Amino acid sequence: MATIALAPGVTLTPGYLDRAAQEELFCAVCTVITEAPLYLSRMPRTGKPLSVRMSNCGPLGWVTDEAHGYRYQATHPESGRPWPPIPNVLLRAWRELGGYALPPEACLINFYAPDARMGLHQDKDEQDFAAPVVSLSLGDTALFRVGGSKRSDPTRSVRLVSGDAVVLGGQGRLAFHGVDRILPGTSTLLPEGGRINLTLRRVTRPN
Repeated sequence: MATIALAPGVTLTPGYLDRAAQEELFCAVCTVITEAPLYLSRMPRTGKPLSVRMSNCGPLGWVTDEAHGYRYQATHPESGRPWPPIPNVLLRAWRELGGYALPPEACLINFYAPDARMGLHQDKDEQDFAAPVVSLSLGDTALFRVGGSKRSDPTRSVRLVSGDAVVLGGQGRLAFHGVDRILPGTSTLLPEGGRINLTLRRVTRPN
């Protein structure tokens, strides 16, 4: 399947998931969030809420709150229950796209309502930067922005449609990236609209 270089080490695979695979993944995500419901996270120190709602699956989940900041933990911050396992369709994507021998330890699930966005940031709360970040899009199209390893580096924007996959690896593992906006009504996959982004990561260093 053809890939497009968005920046050094950052690749886009358009249409990685066909419609049937998108529906399979959406059903799997619905099962996960039934067990680990979407919740509203807050920024460290300020307590400002993020505009996306989130959940996780896998042995670890990424969380943030006013008191303890960005981190990974093994349990849902509201229910206290362990995160559900990562569905097989996501594990398959990690193997096919990631090119990394060890399995992912966390899959962050972000739900974007039509007015949600995500500022430029790096994925740097992990110990193992040798492992890639593998991201899959479901639902409405997002205007995705990506740059270099410094916030001041030039950026470019691209539309991510339902079924697209983005990988940040190697030189691009710490690339700044974010979502400028969601384009409502551009997909029929989610019955009530919006976008789901699934981000697979390896957290700990290999022994």
